[in-house]
Amino acid sequence: MSEKRQELIDTAIRLFGEHGFHGTGIDRIAEEANVSKKTMYQHFRSKEELIVAALKHHDGLFRNFFMKAVEDAANTPYEQLIAIFDVAHAWFSGREFYGCMFINAIGEYSDRNSAIQHACIEFKRLMSGYIEEIASELPIENPTELASELAILLEGSIVTAQVSDNPQAASIAQKAAKVLIDNEMKT
Repeated sequence: MSEKRQELIDTAIRLFGEHGFHGTGIDRIAEEANVSKKTMYQHFRSKEELIVAALKHHDGLFRNFFMKAVEDAANTPYEQLIAIFDVAHAWFSGREFYGCMFINAIGEYSDRNSAIQHACIEFKRLMSGYIEEIASELPIENPTELASELAILLEGSIVTAQVSDNPQAASIAQKAAKVLIDNEMKT
């Protein structure tokens, strides 16, 4: 990837997080990335194409960060499922927390057939798959169901942390997660 293209993506990710997708214009991205609009359009034919590239790049960065943090925080599958919410809490408490970029994108772009929606749906599918991968290592009957429940708790905590400015949302969700996991382990 060219240096200018990468700079445009990195700048777009930062600005989309801070100001939203509709609140961030192409002119501002080009200006802050120190490139001309012409150069930007050589790399991306449209703002939507830049958004998709930014989402896909952020997807890889965020999932790698999140999975590594969970795995560094805990050794056993049970502990890792609990640690998901510790990692979320640390994320919510950070200065750069603007909510989930993918939830925000879906909120601003409602067309279910757009490339933006597809990138967001794929990210959420992969995150749920990661949770299911961990849950499948537990001696439980239905790891897919447990993973779905935990993913919903995580999503709810993300939205609550953002909308209510409450970084404790992850700790609250973690309490519910423990109950769900413990109940599955008993059956």
